[in-house]
Amino acid sequence: MVNHPDTATVVAARAGDPQAVDRLVTEYLPLVYTIVGRALDGHADVDDVVQETMMRVVRNLGDLQEPESFRSWLVAITVRQVRERYRARRDAPRAVVPDDVRQAGSDFTDLAIVRLELSGQRRETAEATRWLDEEARELLALWWLEASGHLTRDEIVATTAVNRQHTAVRIQRMKEQLETSRVVVRALATSPRCPDLILATTHWDGSPSPLWRKRIARHTRECERCTPAWSGLVSAERLLGGMALVPPSLTVSAGLAHLGGDPVAAAQTGTAASTGTAHPAPGAVITGRSFVAGITTGRRVLTTLLVTGMVLGGGAVAVGYQNDQEASAPVIVPTAARSTTVSTPSLSEASRKPQPAPTPTTDDPTPSPSSQPAAPEPTASPTPAPAPAPAPAPTTTTSPTAAAVLPATLSVKKGVATWQFDGIEGALGDVGAGWYYNWSPSNATMPGPADVEFVPMIWGRDDVDAATLAQVASEGTVLLGFNEPDMGGQANMGVEEALDLWPQLESTGMRLGSPAVAYGGDTPGGWLDTFMTGAAERNLRVDFITLHWYGSDFSDASVGHFLSYVDAVHERYGLPVWITEYGLMNFSGSPKYPTGAQAAAFIEGSTTGMESRAFVERYAWFGLPAVGDSVEFGLYRDATTPTEAGLAYKAAG
Repeated sequence: MVNHPDTATVVAARAGDPQAVDRLVTEYLPLVYTIVGRALDGHADVDDVVQETMMRVVRNLGDLQEPESFRSWLVAITVRQVRERYRARRDAPRAVVPDDVRQAGSDFTDLAIVRLELSGQRRETAEATRWLDEEARELLALWWLEASGHLTRDEIVATTAVNRQHTAVRIQRMKEQLETSRVVVRALATSPRCPDLILATTHWDGSPSPLWRKRIARHTRECERCTPAWSGLVSAERLLGGMALVPPSLTVSAGLAHLGGDPVAAAQTGTAASTGTAHPAPGAVITGRSFVAGITTGRRVLTTLLVTGMVLGGGAVAVGYQNDQEASAPVIVPTAARSTTVSTPSLSEASRKPQPAPTPTTDDPTPSPSSQPAAPEPTASPTPAPAPAPAPAPTTTTSPTAAAVLPATLSVKKGVATWQFDGIEGALGDVGAGWYYNWSPSNATMPGPADVEFVPMIWGRDDVDAATLAQVASEGTVLLGFNEPDMGGQANMGVEEALDLWPQLESTGMRLGSPAVAYGGDTPGGWLDTFMTGAAERNLRVDFITLHWYGSDFSDASVGHFLSYVDAVHERYGLPVWITEYGLMNFSGSPKYPTGAQAAAFIEGSTTGMESRAFVERYAWFGLPAVGDSVEFGLYRDATTPTEAGLAYKAAG
């Protein structure tokens, strides 16, 4: 997490200390600018909203009751200002900016690409943000800062005013939309562009929009030439990790310069309380056509707004002062080229000094290598794939069971397969599941909490009718395909029959998971392999692979068996993976089920491995109820009573 001024600084600023106010504004202006810039799509609006936000923050500092919550309070004010601008823009007639007035790099995305020197998939991700729905932009602005280490999930939850689980589900849906937008950007950037895509976009005006995002994405799923755009996407979290904030624009600095002078007077009156001689503000940038001047009073309060991290354009100069106590003649420091960074001088410095540009982070990080393909139950125990160590238990807790009593850890990947039992809604909430399914097109008989996503399924051939397809389309945006078609007691379908019915599932427009085979998903010529080959030949769409897995080896090697199978399937098809049923069961020997401790150890290792694999999008333990004949392997006896395995799964993620 990026360091920011401590609580003592906030307390001092609230009491009217000008240097403390200066530090807060200096440190937090890039954060506010980045939130607003990503949430809004018009650069002029961005500057206005940032200025309004910072003025409101300064004026209302005295009302802040809990100084330790300053950042959450600041972010909440920022989001409110964004929402107010959204409402104002919807109510006002849209102004059309003539093409000859638009400047290259005039919108926030262009500024971010240039100032942060984005390239490869990072640049692609930034460009994809233009294609998001309006309601997704605000959430993207916050999540992007979480992924890059500038906000915490708790701060996002406090800002969105919904609970942690609902926030996680909303973020997951936004990320899915962002991924689709990245594919759209890729497809449009391909040179030469696909002829069929050119034909499909004949009537497109070239402006990103949700409607055209859906149309172009649909084309990429159906077009053999464009389908590869879905491959090789590095997870956005890995791309954004450690990314810097976008430095504020010049107009933001100019607009806030009048807040200089006495911060107490400015906070009380909301007007400038400055006197003195006008000079270029410290940190101002002269590009040949623009000159930003700040009003100084001998105090360095709010005129040093373009601060550490500001990236200067070619030929620009930075303006500093030799004496930080007196507004003396400015010192002009020439800069060599873009990427030169200038820092604000401390009181002891004689003049502003150019600092070296920060070392750029490596673009397009290589995904974690997959394990070699292996059957789900190899005779030799493979070494489990490396995974991050789980978070340590509190020092006051000594037993594994006690450690699992911690509040549920929510992962949007983590889900459960469930059937009807008393307490299903409470158990879904208690275990911290981000999603669930019930092998059915509807959850009408077993609704979960509002913030836990339900994913419908077309179980078999009898579900492929107009009424059922309409039902699943009303349930969400993702659809699971046939359930264990390779098993006589389950959907029991031949590959050709499944392929013949598949276009009707596609007609829902939902994101589609492959039929979930019971075993052999990585086997050449197996049921899934034959289906995927046939789907490619028929130009059918499969968006992710769905798997089931059960292991009969209850030793520590079970984690390696499982993850090796998951890796092998992903390596074979190159698609995201959902594991919608998995667990430890010996169907033909004894003991049939693991002990509670064995199940808990397997859950800890397997979930850690899946959380660390970007290509694993979702997983679901079989199953949630631990009643009747499922007491040996289920997770919950009732709404609030987890088994030993349930405690481990509750702590997972």
